[in-house]
Amino acid sequence: MNQYSVLLVDDEEDVFQVIMKKLDWESMGFRIAGYARNGVEALEMAEDLQVDVVMTDIKMPYMDGLTLCKKLKELYQSMKVIIFSGFDEFEYAKEAIKIEAEEYILKPINANELREVFERIKLNLDKELDEKRNIDKLREYYMESLPVLQENFYTSLIEGRIPEEKIEQYARNYQIELTGPCYVVTVMHISTTKQEEDSVPIDPLLLAVSVKRLAEEQLARSWNSKVMAYLGDIIVITQLPDEESITHFTDRMDRVCKMAKRICKARVTAGIGHICNQPGQLPVSYQGAKNAISYRVLYGTIRAINIAETDPQENADIPWEGPYISEIIKRIKMGEVAPLKEAIQKFTAQLSGSKVSLQKYRILIMELITEIFRFGSNNQLNLEEIFGENSDVYTQVMQLESMEAVSGWLNEKCLKMQKQVLNERQDTTKSFVTRAIEYVREHYSDQDLSIETICSYLNVSAAYFSTVFKKETGKTFINYLTDYRMEEALNLLLTQNEKTYIISEKVGYSDPNYFSYVFKKQFGMSPSKYKASKAEQTE
Repeated sequence: MNQYSVLLVDDEEDVFQVIMKKLDWESMGFRIAGYARNGVEALEMAEDLQVDVVMTDIKMPYMDGLTLCKKLKELYQSMKVIIFSGFDEFEYAKEAIKIEAEEYILKPINANELREVFERIKLNLDKELDEKRNIDKLREYYMESLPVLQENFYTSLIEGRIPEEKIEQYARNYQIELTGPCYVVTVMHISTTKQEEDSVPIDPLLLAVSVKRLAEEQLARSWNSKVMAYLGDIIVITQLPDEESITHFTDRMDRVCKMAKRICKARVTAGIGHICNQPGQLPVSYQGAKNAISYRVLYGTIRAINIAETDPQENADIPWEGPYISEIIKRIKMGEVAPLKEAIQKFTAQLSGSKVSLQKYRILIMELITEIFRFGSNNQLNLEEIFGENSDVYTQVMQLESMEAVSGWLNEKCLKMQKQVLNERQDTTKSFVTRAIEYVREHYSDQDLSIETICSYLNVSAAYFSTVFKKETGKTFINYLTDYRMEEALNLLLTQNEKTYIISEKVGYSDPNYFSYVFKKQFGMSPSKYKASKAEQTE
């Protein structure tokens, strides 16, 4: 049985004794916690003892019972107050009702009446306690379920299933802070087709758990990221302080991918989507992240791929009407012939087998042509070279008399577009690397020149720069810079009569000893010996 505490308040001590003896308090579920001689003392004791019921007289010095009742109700809304008095006056009763006293009884106190009063109060207290316990249980269950509810919220958010006007409310309900001001989605894809030669095969589910835990350790706090498993991938939703932080975040994701290979024995590719400024735009970022993953066929796995760096012209929220058209556009961008032909074949086969009406057929063809032209325009392709000058492309296609002819026309035009995209990408990459090489030639003497410096100049992440630079030159940036500095040092050594430390400074080394070490590693002997050997050869 629940037991509740009672505080008695009266300025006459014999009244306490009478009240205490009238009832068997313990059997009723109560205990007398204490008694006070005035309202001020009672207020202090109520705070210290945290009692459930206060039974008080009205007429007392310093603070009367009605004032005490009012203050107690202000401080402790659930506390029950019983007022008793020897004055049978209506005004007192009226005031007691106004200040929400539970009972108003008259002296002399009748034992049966008092018992009935406390029985009613106990029923109310029991009911409130049960409700409180139920609420506590619900709250406990809610808190246990909160991680699952939060993950459901995030997955619904990136899928675009939450109305924009409801996002803030749901986030508040699930105790999620969406303060931004910038947001980005990353998809961490684990390749299972190729495993390390010296590794023991791992269950894909366990591998995903291992990668997820690593991502949480590396990103959850330091980058304000939410990490979760979704459709076989690891999804990371990150809130960035500004748009410029994306390059540093890309580099961090690149390191996490390499850590996953070393620690988890997993080949992870992190596709980073577009930055957005509102949580409601996260589906766009998610689509961009998935598109970035597709580029692993070009750039390899175990790295981060930022869609904004890899394909700056991509418009992630193009309203493609169907997955077949989407796949054709995607395969044009990827630059591989066979997958593009396969995507076209699937589209035409679906179109042929669906037995659509002539009107629907025309709509689908118009839709496809529109998307192809939009893609070409967004990527600055030469559409006249592809489709001919002043040609009515829609009429051309509608005059084709078979699905085989439509397929042939699509293959011809899309392959031309693909070739232009590939050439443009190669030109862009070469221009990108050329700018980096020119920068090295102009600034190689700068002792602070580093991969961070040049990436800041080019406004790209170190992860993307390193991948492209090595792919085009066959060397890492550090190797290229070292080779260039050594060639310049060699030229100065043979053409100018300078001390080693002077040459060291001129080619970007502040420490002559380290310069000599690098030179010897490169050419097999120290600078002084190299110069001496060349002098001997010329004599």
